[in-house]
Parts: sequence; C-alpha cells; structure tokens
Amino acid sequence: MERLIIDTDTASDDAVALLMALRWPQVHVEAITVVAGNVPLEMGSRNARYTVELCDRETPVYEGAARPLLREPSWAFFFHGTDGLGDVGYPPPTRPPAPGHAVDALIRLIRAAPGAYTLVTLGPLTNIALALRQAPDLAAAVRQCVVMGGAACTVGNITPAAEYNIWVDPEAARIVFHSGMPILMVGWEHCRGAAALDDADMARLRAIGTPHAAFALDCNRTALRASREWLGEPGLTLPDPVTMAIVLDPAVCTARSRHYVDVETQSELTRGMTVVDRLGVTRRPPNVEVCWAIDPQRWKAVLEAALR
Repeated sequence: MERLIIDTDTASDDAVALLMALRWPQVHVEAITVVAGNVPLEMGSRNARYTVELCDRETPVYEGAARPLLREPSWAFFFHGTDGLGDVGYPPPTRPPAPGHAVDALIRLIRAAPGAYTLVTLGPLTNIALALRQAPDLAAAVRQCVVMGGAACTVGNITPAAEYNIWVDPEAARIVFHSGMPILMVGWEHCRGAAALDDADMARLRAIGTPHAAFALDCNRTALRASREWLGEPGLTLPDPVTMAIVLDPAVCTARSRHYVDVETQSELTRGMTVVDRLGVTRRPPNVEVCWAIDPQRWKAVLEAALR
C-alpha cells in the first residue's frame, strides 16, 4: 500500500487528482495539505474537503500558507471559476479542516515515518519550502516528491516562460528544488495535445454514469472553456490528474532523466521559469528527475479506472 501526502491549491483539476488518489485501491492518502494558489486558502480547503466527502473518505485536510513567501497572491479564477470548481454550486463540506497548520502536519507525519511517504504537490510549493526551512531533514525522509509544476524546455501557461504553480511562488520552488529531496518534475506540457480530453474522451467518461465521473467533468467546465479559448488546446487539459496518474501508475511516464534544474526568481520577464540543463553544460550535479514524455492513452485509462 503506497502512502501519500498531497499538497494542493484545490481547484478543478486538483479535485480530480485528489479523487483519483482517494479512490485508487493500492494507495492510502494519509493527509491533504492546502496552500494558496489557484484560489485563496479557505476556498482551496473547502474544495479539498468536499472532494474527500464525495469519495466517502475521512482524510484530514490541513490548511497551510495563505500567500507566497515573498510575492502577492495571484488567483486563477479566470481558469477555474469563482469558486474554483467551475461555478456549479456544490454544497459546503460537513467536516471542518483538521486542527493545526499544514506545515506542522507535514513535519510531524514525515518525521514519524522516514522513507514511507510519497509527497505529491499540485500547487505552489510554499508549504513544502516552509517545512524544509524549519526541518531540512525532511528532504532525506521523503520517499519521493512528485511535483506538478514547471515546463521542461517548453512554453509556459501563465507567461511565455513559466508554468503557473512555479510562477506564483518561484522562491519556494527554488528552495524545494535545491533541498536534496528526490523530486520528479512533471511539467504542464504533458496535459496538452493528445493528452487533452477531447469530445470523445469526455463522452466516454460521462457515460460511466457515476457521481465521480460527473464531478470530474462538471467541475472543470470553465477550465474546458479556458483550455480551448485561452490556450488553444483541442480539449480539456488536466495537468494535476496527469501527474497523479504517474504516481498511481509510473509507466504513464515513458521517458525521464535526472538533470540540474534551477528556477528563475530575479527576472520579471522569465519569473518562475524552470531552467533544465538537459545537456549538462553547467556541469552542476543533477538535482531533479524530469518527466520528458507520457503515454496519453495510458494516462486516460488510469483516469477512467479511478472514475469507475
């Protein structure tokens, strides 16, 4: 049984990724920690707790950092809707957040079981950076940290150079990337093109007929519109679920290798850019494993299996 801790800024694609992990039979999600990112902290917490209840689980949801380390927050309502879940009007969750701060929960859980946890990050890395500042030993105590973030030698989705999660808090990302933690970086590019859900994919998922399948599509209705109209994609782009599919079935990632990766924090033009030294020209030791390619049909099969 794989043990996960998931750190999330829960909007629509995060919610689907949470649902996938909560429903996967060989996985136990022991805690969810929430960070400000796509939506404000309280909204992300509410959306995470609603998703937990939809899956009939009792996973504790801890609230963490309400803003980036040094920057002003920058919300993504334009992509995810004013409630972060496509403005469908889901009811509030019945259970409150778990007591205590997310950073304290991360430190406590990981220290109590060294080498046991896979840490999956779906939002800005503020909570993780704060935890590492207080407890640098966490870097060696995590089995693996799978980061949905960045863009490896490709274009960004919030600026020409940067992916949203890293751009929101580049200083936090830089701390995490240089911490020594065993990181797999899954860039946003892997949800594009053939990996986007087209009309046929969405019709097949809708036909499953479960509340979970309906939720996965309905909460992403504004994201679908933004994917097509703003990004010019053929369908629904789901970067967080693609990343979670790799956690649940590592064979979804078909090409990966370790490189030196740094994060731009000084330039406003390229703020948050994940600079991957693919050819080793800096001669600096590799610090991040980079996912270079996925199997689009295999990722979609993992999603479909979770929704069934």
